[in-house]
Amino acid sequence: MQLPAKSLRTFIGALDFKTSRAFYTELGFTERAIAPNLSLFTPEGNLSFYLQDYYVKEWVENTMLFLEVENADKHWQQVQSLRLDQKFSNVKLSTVNAQNWGRVYYLHDPSGILWNIGEFK
Repeated sequence: MQLPAKSLRTFIGALDFKTSRAFYTELGFTERAIAPNLSLFTPEGNLSFYLQDYYVKEWVENTMLFLEVENADKHWQQVQSLRLDQKFSNVKLSTVNAQNWGRVYYLHDPSGILWNIGEFK
């Protein structure tokens, strides 16, 4: 039996829901409020995730997401130009690193969620 799927969406938490919502909006995601404590964020197409007003330190600080992009260097340049690390507390942005499988950079959101943003060879 086949069970066709249309999308896969993860839930991530937020230390400060309002700040995280502002961060992801600034990053270029489109927000759609689902409930007072839940929003759907979409960068484009069928890619999306739920941000919830819920925080458990051990869970949030161990959450990692991988966003595949066409060109990690160009993507990084655009993200760097937003100066998110100067606008939001706890945001960290690495440089682009070469790996044996491709190129990647890392972005920590205000709650400590680690985004791996990269391209495969």
